[in-house]
Amino acid sequence: MTTHIQKQWTEKLESEYEQIVQWRRHMHANPELSFQETKTAQFIAETLEGFGYEVRRGVGGNGILADLKGNRPGPSIAFRADFDALPIEEENVVPYKSQNPGVMHACGHDGHTSTLLGVAKVLADRQNELKGSLRFIFQHAEEKLPGGAIAMIEAGALEGVDEVYGAHLASYMPLGKLSVPSGPSMAAVDSFAITVQGKGGHGAKPHQTVDAIVVGSQLVTSLQHIVARHINPLHSAVVTVGIFQAGSAFNVIADKAKIEGTVRSFDPEVRQQIERDIRDMVHGITLAEHATYELDYVNGYPALVNPPKQAEEVRGIFARKFGEDVLYGPDTSMGAEDFAYYLQHRPGNFFNVGSQNDNPDTSFPHHHPRFDIDERALLIAGRAFLSIAAAKLLDEA
Repeated sequence: MTTHIQKQWTEKLESEYEQIVQWRRHMHANPELSFQETKTAQFIAETLEGFGYEVRRGVGGNGILADLKGNRPGPSIAFRADFDALPIEEENVVPYKSQNPGVMHACGHDGHTSTLLGVAKVLADRQNELKGSLRFIFQHAEEKLPGGAIAMIEAGALEGVDEVYGAHLASYMPLGKLSVPSGPSMAAVDSFAITVQGKGGHGAKPHQTVDAIVVGSQLVTSLQHIVARHINPLHSAVVTVGIFQAGSAFNVIADKAKIEGTVRSFDPEVRQQIERDIRDMVHGITLAEHATYELDYVNGYPALVNPPKQAEEVRGIFARKFGEDVLYGPDTSMGAEDFAYYLQHRPGNFFNVGSQNDNPDTSFPHHHPRFDIDERALLIAGRAFLSIAAAKLLDEA
């Protein structure tokens, strides 16, 4: 059921659509890397101040907070958007193409932030309608470990907040669809970097060397056995090698090899087991081959677990507001998100918003140099946030 106040909110959001698109395109053309988003943070803060908000800048780094306090007591909820970009050279030919060489909004964070700015503008003068309060969290550095969420939480981003909600644009989902995952929904992410030190030499005299490429190749092959043969097949896990660098000439046996990769898992025990197995394999293989090694293993974001209670509530909110056919799923991913930290501290939900239309330009995967969205998804995401705000903070919802 759509109430009178909700209808006014939606109409106001729709009237701001062109402005929301303009914000998104401005950020898309001026992307900044994780932990370097100073100009973007300034843009967000000044825009919020223009709506009349008191803004807290520099939260845990480049983070931004703004609060909207209702005139009556009630719950406190938070909405979060991220705003960092990726080290990718954009290949799209569009008027809003990145103007920063080698940096691109290839994951939709420009859309997340412009959407939440739109929601903030719609609600800026609606205090008299609200019971409770709403905090807007604009987070830096989602894309790079250790992420911005931890520092923002430590700086008080969730103080006084009862529940927290976030959204992610999804190029694999059709425009108009919303997915509301429940339980373990995105994987924990770890990284490893292995340096194999052998003994170089002439390609014609391998017996006088310790071939780092051969040792590294054994490691790459053996790492694939961990999930295939060590992990219960009922438990999801991924071990991926993304970098293998070695050698300088066709007739020279390399003395050093560099291997880097990522580990994804949901179960904490599986996560620990994979780390142990990697450490054992690196030690054993290099020892057997008379090489030495350095291993840097980094535990990154935990698994993102959406509490079932809030997932059921949000599904119900979306179904009542938009109709049952809007719901898409189930939707579980081995991707990772530092929104997981917010959900470790407060209940809430991290939902997905379809951004793909019939144009192939909107179907490229996230982190691809051709990634782009159907910008109407910004309006759908904004309506979704407003529907949650109405359900939590309006008497008549």
